[in-house]
Amino acid sequence: MSDQDDYSIIRRDPRAEWIARNRLHPLHSSVSCASAMDVRGPYGLVRKSPHNVGFLGPNGLKRIDRLKGNGSQGKGRVAKGRASKDVPLPLHQVSQPDFYIVTVADMVGGRLTSHDKDVIGQAHQLVKETQLNVPEQSGAVLVVCFGESKEANFGLSGADRVLMLDGEAYQGYCPEQQLAALVQLELAYQPKYWLFPDSVHGGAEIGSRLAARIGERPAVQAWQVDAQTTISRGAGGRVDITRNTPRLLLLAEECADQIDETRHEALAITLDSVKHVTRQLHDGGRVDVDPNAVPLAEAEFILSAGNGIHNWDQYHQVAKELGATEGASRVAVDDGFMPRFRQVGATGTWVTARVYIAVGISGAVQHMQGIGQCDKVIAINTDIGCDMIKRAALSTVGDSEAILEQLLALVRIYKEKHAIGEENQDAA
Repeated sequence: MSDQDDYSIIRRDPRAEWIARNRLHPLHSSVSCASAMDVRGPYGLVRKSPHNVGFLGPNGLKRIDRLKGNGSQGKGRVAKGRASKDVPLPLHQVSQPDFYIVTVADMVGGRLTSHDKDVIGQAHQLVKETQLNVPEQSGAVLVVCFGESKEANFGLSGADRVLMLDGEAYQGYCPEQQLAALVQLELAYQPKYWLFPDSVHGGAEIGSRLAARIGERPAVQAWQVDAQTTISRGAGGRVDITRNTPRLLLLAEECADQIDETRHEALAITLDSVKHVTRQLHDGGRVDVDPNAVPLAEAEFILSAGNGIHNWDQYHQVAKELGATEGASRVAVDDGFMPRFRQVGATGTWVTARVYIAVGISGAVQHMQGIGQCDKVIAINTDIGCDMIKRAALSTVGDSEAILEQLLALVRIYKEKHAIGEENQDAA
């Protein structure tokens, strides 16, 4: 055989092909991309992997990385020593909007909730549909927020414009003052649609008040919306009600996909001074309740314990100091350390907490299903490769007892400083 014939032979790398098929291999991300290595079959035919980001399927749809680089091909799987690059999302700009769609966010805890982001996603769907009908017009989504804001990702959530109303008049329970501001916004911008989250955090009430003030008949618990037709849930979710899409909608959760493929300008706008409205109801502040008296399915802050907890007295003390509702994995319940009604997971209670701290929980399939709707998950574990660490937005690897001891000390220091600050204010 000549040298020329020898070079024409297609040579395969079985080890590289095996690594490309094994997503848990540390070198998977370096060899999985089709551009870096063509996987060839036994007859020399190139095989395209449908798992690669950007792969075009037979229906013409492109595979999108919705994990934002935290999946098997993202920075979470990059081999040790390789530098990862965050590719910025394309910027969506609306320089001079012809119309606005206004969404009023609940902003629980000063941040956009998952429900708020669903509503913003619905607003963008209405913008696109309106622009398809009238191509020469451009629309923008205006997000209105009341009270103190700690949100730093308005642009990534889809806000083209942001109106912050955070003065002293908007602190606490003040629906009359909020309504006065929205009525002024109605006169100034004449929004094409008003969108509110249909929730107990304020969206349902302020949306109903605005509908009565401007004479609109709202659609409530709307979950499928386009420019012509709205489908709402009725009779406790047992029936669907179809009607023409009104100008004001109270939207259910998961009414639309959240914005995750573009970033937006989130330009701040102002509103002329809103006249002060005398409150008809006095806000007495939050009522102190025992966190463990809150049903697990309704708790917003959960400290959950697993097999990694060895000092249970310390765990209960930390939960009390944090003001968190106690949860547990199935192992902790089966071992008798926690009652059965504290079990989190598909075989226990499905939870929707805004913050879920998992201490010593590796993350069985049933447990991961039960926390699927939690907003922020924090993991404390000794196993850096466990599923809970992969699911968590923030992870701490180490002994749970030592970490909880440090956390307890930090919480007590914070409370002492806060108490001293209140005493100084009272003295002043």
